[in-house]
Amino acid sequence: MKISEIATLPTKHGIFKIQSFKEGDKEHLVIFTENMPEIPLVRIHSECLTGDALGSLKCDCGEQLDFALKAINEKGGMVIYLRQEGRGIGLFNKVNAYALQDKGLDTVEANHQLGFEADLRDFSIVEKILNHFGIKKIKLLTNNPRKLFSLKNIEVVERIPIKVTPNKFNENYLKTKKEKLGHKL
Repeated sequence: MKISEIATLPTKHGIFKIQSFKEGDKEHLVIFTENMPEIPLVRIHSECLTGDALGSLKCDCGEQLDFALKAINEKGGMVIYLRQEGRGIGLFNKVNAYALQDKGLDTVEANHQLGFEADLRDFSIVEKILNHFGIKKIKLLTNNPRKLFSLKNIEVVERIPIKVTPNKFNENYLKTKKEKLGHKL
């Protein structure tokens, strides 16, 4: 694993520090507050170009990222931004999955139709990143139980749900996340 220098990132949510972690061909980003509390808020966030950068209403990713950055700015902590677009299937396949969703399939069915599992994301680098920062206990901002179970050597002292307001474009998506992927919505 290669680790970049630390740089300052001023944002609409506050002024953060950033550092990149490179493992294989994946480059991940950590956005963190300068004054880290003993038990920081942590958001493990998988890249979603359409939601995070373009403001897509088909998912809740951008809203979750905004919620996390605001909370972390207020209380101290970090967002671990993992470069694993489309639940790990990549941007090209995600767009194809979107096209299948336009035809009536849900997000899980679309991934299966394309020959993928429902969720191919890998969270193994998260513990390495937390260890780099000397963090052993966290308050995890998540609705996804897989993220809780992926942390074997980090104590999650509290799971803090991220609440977003459903809209007509993501109601089925959120229902599928809850019913088929076990998200705590």
